Order: sequence, then C-alpha cells, then structure tokens
Amino acid sequence: MQVAFYAPLKSPNHPVPSGDRLMARLLVQALELCGHSVEIISEFRSFSPTPVEAAERQLAAQEELQRLRRRLSSGLRPHLWFCYHPYYKSPDLLGPTLCREFALPYVTVEASYSAKRDATNWGPLQKLVVDGIRDAAVNIAITERDRAGLEAAVPTGSFATLRPFIDTALFEAIAPSAAPERLIAVAMMRSGDKMRSYTMLADALRLVRDRPWTLAIVGDGPARTDVCELFSQFEEGRIKWLGQLGASDVAAHLSQSGIYVWPGCGEAYGLAYLEAQAAGLPVIAQETAGVPEVVADGIGGQLTPDGDTSAFAAAIASLLDDPTRRSAMAANARRFVLEERSLEIAAQTLGTILQTYVRRDA
Repeated sequence: MQVAFYAPLKSPNHPVPSGDRLMARLLVQALELCGHSVEIISEFRSFSPTPVEAAERQLAAQEELQRLRRRLSSGLRPHLWFCYHPYYKSPDLLGPTLCREFALPYVTVEASYSAKRDATNWGPLQKLVVDGIRDAAVNIAITERDRAGLEAAVPTGSFATLRPFIDTALFEAIAPSAAPERLIAVAMMRSGDKMRSYTMLADALRLVRDRPWTLAIVGDGPARTDVCELFSQFEEGRIKWLGQLGASDVAAHLSQSGIYVWPGCGEAYGLAYLEAQAAGLPVIAQETAGVPEVVADGIGGQLTPDGDTSAFAAAIASLLDDPTRRSAMAANARRFVLEERSLEIAAQTLGTILQTYVRRDA
C-alpha cells in the first residue's frame, strides 16, 4: 500500500532528537519492512503549548489542507493516512478531514486521551482527537495503559496493540563488555519531567556515594547548566559528561557500562530503556506510567515505587553489591529485547494489524 505518514507533534525529519522522533522513524521503517511504500505527507506541526496558540495553529493548518487537497485531487492518492501520536496539544488537523473528503482509511498510532482535559480550554482540541479515534479504521496503542484509556473514552472504536520496539541491529553487532560499577543514563536536558528525573537521580546517588560507582550521562539541551549544577556536589571523576551522541556511539557506551539508571518521571514508556537492555544492561527505573511495558521488574531490571528516592537509591546499591544478580538481569534484559522487541517482530505485528483492519477498506 501507499502510506501517507503524518506526525503532528514532530516529523521524522525534525532536527531535534527525541523519543517521539525516534518512534516515528521506527514506524516508517516497520511499514517499509511490511512491504508498504511510505511518504511523509506533511511537515506541518500542530503542537501548541497553550490553547491560545492552538487557535493560531488551526488557522495555519487551513493553508496546508488546501495544498494537500490539490495534491490528492490530482489523482496521487495514498491507500491510507497513518497518523502517529495525536493528542490534545498536537491533534491531527489534516488527516481526518482529508480522509472524509477522499474516502481514505484513517489509522492512528499512540493516540492519547486525558479525561481531565475535557473541562479545560483544551477540551475542543481533545474533541478533535477523540473524533479521529472514533472514525479510524484502527487505533494502534503502544501500551495497554493507553489502550484501556482509549477504549474507555471511545467504546465503539477499533483498537489493536503494538508493543514498544527498537531497531536492534546496532546492539546485536556489539558484544556487551560490562563495567559493573559504571552507571549510565541517556536523556535530553530540558525542564519538566526530564529535569525531575535528573533531580531524583542526583538525590539518589547522594545516598549511595559510599559505593565506588561512576555515572556517564549522554545528552544535552537547554537545561544543561541546571543539570550540571545538580551533580556538582560529587567529587571529580565521578560524573562523565558525554554530551549528545549519535546512535552508534550511544550503543557503544551502553555496551561498556554496567547498569542503566533513569527514574523515568512521566515517561510514556521510554525507548532508551529498550536500547539499554539490548546492550546488556539491567535497568533501574520507577514503576510509573508506561515504564513497566518495557522493563520486566525483577527480570531485566528493578522498578521502584513512584517518587520514592530512597527505594531508587537502594535498588542501585543492591545491584552494585551483587554482581551475580546484575549479570543475570543483564542477560535477561538483552534476551528480552532481541527476541521480543525488535523492529522485525514489530513489522510482522504491524503488517497483520493493517491487513486485518485496513486492506478490506482500502
């Protein structure tokens, strides 16, 4: 099929790296592995930080709608519109309208719904998302948590599940060479949940500073100065600042580390957790949001209660103190991702979903 791929939050071509951009790119790869031809149909970004700006984006979308109408009217029509990650701050302002006008199947992946937004100024924007979910040929959830929320909001909708996945090729090509006392975290440096996680990590490491660990931090961003200040309390040589790295360098540093430590405040699920496990690292994170969808507690890592810094610190100490357990978890983690969460396996699942829900309508 010819697939019109659209990501209203962040195009796969966006210059700033993030988990959203990575998943968008992975979905394009998975669609192509299924044998479909994929075109990123629009670079229009509907994201708005406030409801006032959302009204401006809706006006701006009209010009893009007209461009796409002319394009589709010329006869160059896709077989379906595939929208990744519509939500109240970043609704699909293009796909549902065009699909109605040109009788195209509409598919969403990782659509989200937040009931508490209905009674706020975001309500009209969220209604657009809900309408799209209701009309979609299928809504593909990435986590069971999200699927349950969508099904409750739109009981008449069609739903399927595609587990979080990564391209494991880089990690399969590198044999883990663990340095058990080398901790590592990979995350952008920005305000909000990322800063909350950096703060919790620094606080937790203060509680285990008697252990002989080092921490490598991969990442950069506008909050870099604040993040550096958080870790300035530790003696020289403890913290290694690696900056923003390419995918192959990240894989190499992960494979040379011992434990992946990232609290994951507000994480939808976290592809970085899958990358760390593919590199042969056990993960220490909080049992929050979608993190349990990518880390099996007690098998490939340890999940601690949400907001409990002492428990997070104790989990770090327990793996540092028990190298045999750390090694067993590392092996389990790598096996889990390579055997269950690879791009190839995801492509098979995605192909089956589209064949089941879309081909009969195309």
